[in-house]
This record gives sequence, structure tokens and C-alpha cells, in this order.
Amino acid sequence: MTGRARRVVAPAVLAGLLVLASACGVPAEDRPRAVEVPPGPFPSPATAGSTAPTGRVTETLCFVRDDRLVPVPRRVDRAPDVDAQLSDLLAGPTAVERDAGLTSALPGAMSAVVAGVAGGQARVTVGQTGDETGRSDEVLAFGQIVCTLDARDDVTTVSFLRDGRPLGVPRADGSLSAQPLTAADYTALTAVR
Repeated sequence: MTGRARRVVAPAVLAGLLVLASACGVPAEDRPRAVEVPPGPFPSPATAGSTAPTGRVTETLCFVRDDRLVPVPRRVDRAPDVDAQLSDLLAGPTAVERDAGLTSALPGAMSAVVAGVAGGQARVTVGQTGDETGRSDEVLAFGQIVCTLDARDDVTTVSFLRDGRPLGVPRADGSLSAQPLTAADYTALTAVR
């Protein structure tokens, strides 16, 4: 091809590319309009293909890894009440969470847990505890419940009852307390994220 032919063809090819590029864009509008964001969460490359729940709200459950309390956010369709959240905690980690090294100190540590909330205080009725089961991780079991419930917006403290009376439960420092507890009572056992 001669130099003159290149000079004629180049502008024609460039003009054609500009026409094609302008045809692929978003059409212009006279005035701005609101655009609704589709419901998320949106997977990142790291979570694409994951079996993690993709609900609209976050539920925090506290599990155990290497003898440390680990808060675990789960996506659920709607905010659970206290009983439902405790049921989720008692059900233990999911398969994906277990694969990440999470466990629970609750199986066998307590025979029953029923809760209600009044004035920001979650009252948890406990049946059999680690005293009768021979478990040594009782402090982690109580810590899981306290840290899970304390993560809720409607809970400021957690108290434990047995047969309608306050129950002394272990705190992270080894002391027993029949007073209402918070996640701060288990800070020494909480994993640093």
C-alpha cells in the first residue's frame, strides 16, 4: 500500500471505529433519574461460588477456634428474635464454618436454653451445665451465648437463670458471676480479627 492510500484509509477506519464505539454506549437522557440498586450482597472473586447464605441482614453468632471466641457474621433473610438466634447458635457452625476451623463448646454443655428480653437484659434459662457433663470448656460455652446476644441491638446485658434463680457463670478471668454479663466480660477470650 502506498503512503497516499494509507493516509486515505486511516481516517476512514478511524471514523468507522468512532461510529461503532458510539453505538455501544448508554443512550443520553435529558435529565437525571434515580436508579435502584439491585439487592446484594454482590460476590467478590473470593466468594463467588461460595455456599454462604446471602440474606438481607446480618446475624452475629459466636463460635470457637483455638480456644478463642470468634464472632461470625451470617447473612439471613430477616433479623431473628432472641430464641431463633440462640437456636442458630446451638445448631453450631455450618460446614463452611467448620472447614474454616470453627467449632462450638455448646453441644453437651447445656441441656436447654430459653431466652427472653426485658429492658435490654436477655434472660437465659439454663438446664444442665458443664458441672454435670464433665466438660472443661464451660467458660467458652457461656461466652458464646453472652457474645452472641450482646451483639444484638436490643440486648445490653445477659443474665443466666436455673430453676428461676440467678446462676453464677464463669467469666474469662475465672471468677463466677450471677450478675448480668456483657461481651466485655469475655474480652480476654475473644480472638483478635
